[in-house]
Amino acid sequence: MKIGITLPNQVLGMDPRIIPRWAALAEEAGFSTLGTVGRFAYPGVSDTVALAASAGATSRIGLLSHVLLAPTWPAHLLAKEVAGIDGVSGGRLTLGIGAGIRDDDFVVEGHGPRDRGRRLDADLEIYRSVWKGDPVGGGSRSAVPPGTRQIPLLFGATSDAAFRRAAREGDGYIGATLPPSMVAPSFDAAREAWDRAGRSSPPRLVALSYVGIGALEQARANVHDYYSVFGDELATMVSGGLAGGTAAIRERVAEFEELGADELMLLSGIADLDEVARLADTVL
Repeated sequence: MKIGITLPNQVLGMDPRIIPRWAALAEEAGFSTLGTVGRFAYPGVSDTVALAASAGATSRIGLLSHVLLAPTWPAHLLAKEVAGIDGVSGGRLTLGIGAGIRDDDFVVEGHGPRDRGRRLDADLEIYRSVWKGDPVGGGSRSAVPPGTRQIPLLFGATSDAAFRRAAREGDGYIGATLPPSMVAPSFDAAREAWDRAGRSSPPRLVALSYVGIGALEQARANVHDYYSVFGDELATMVSGGLAGGTAAIRERVAEFEELGADELMLLSGIADLDEVARLADTVL
């Protein structure tokens, strides 16, 4: 199982200047992938900006959005945006997307939360058309440079329809930031959806887990704040599930490996550069 690390782009009180430095340290430490958390209505840095900054600060490490809220964007604009990030990185981006569940993240007129699943299905066709180099805007020119590739897609999903979409359109599935025992059924559902769709290869399964070594009280408070929009019960469950300390983190890694995760993304609750080295020393 590969071990990646998430950029602190949505950690409360983060300084945006930390992102390229965090990315460079993570690559040097040997993490497999840099991830981003996607949300608009929170005082952080957007996933596209964080990924672009990381692409410029690194040369080898993978890049992953987990997950970008695709229906909040006009499809053609997002397709060009992520194609640019992938191109700058030399083809290191995997686009993890979801339909979104918080109404306050949908701020673009005509791209509200209503019918977002249906809209996402249509958007996927637009992404692939743009990446293929088809003409856009009613003219004869492509929106992307020659050599733009079809970017690998992973999906976050909770409904049956979303699992079917993931199996039909994607390369894999991204689990929720929940304890392994609660993620296991969704991994099974993804595998079953892939089987029903007649896919020849199993889904790439990516797990997410909040972890911490330094400033654990602050880390849990930051995670609680991020999820407080869903109410105290869920925010307390997620923040309380943060694996704190080396022993707990190593146990969490072993649990997700037992579930068959292909990659585990470690999410820090604090925006402290020293946490990159602490986590690397613990799991790599």
